[in-house]
Amino acid sequence: MDAFLREIEDRDGPDLIRLLGGVFAEYPGCVLDVDAEEPWLRAPASALERGWVVEHEGHARGCIALTTRDDGVVMLRKCYLDARLRGRGWGRRLVEQVLDSAREAGARRVELWTDTRFTTAHRVYERLGFVFTGGVRALDDLSDTDELHYALDLG
Repeated sequence: MDAFLREIEDRDGPDLIRLLGGVFAEYPGCVLDVDAEEPWLRAPASALERGWVVEHEGHARGCIALTTRDDGVVMLRKCYLDARLRGRGWGRRLVEQVLDSAREAGARRVELWTDTRFTTAHRVYERLGFVFTGGVRALDDLSDTDELHYALDLG
């Protein structure tokens, strides 16, 4: 069975914990501590404004979410994809799902913060029209993460 995109559900939590654990393990120094830093993984549909997963072979193997700021800007969040599904267009489809939802809601802009280590994701964002704004922030987390800020005007 091929993969497909669907709305995120709370039952996806264990799969998403495995997914993020696998993604983080690809990068030296990147640590997943669910309870300390990613508690949304325990009940993702309840914790997130809106989200989607790529389901493959009965398991959530990719995810993405969005939140809407008070100024109407949509924030793309929680974009992760199992290494086995990369290079098959699923990263692009996940991001396009957020862009489509943002457009449907009348948002004028989508922004995101991405770990400096996730260079493949940066290329996906850039191919879809996102521009690095020059913004950089340190998260002061267990993984000593620095993030880059990207934005895409929808207007």
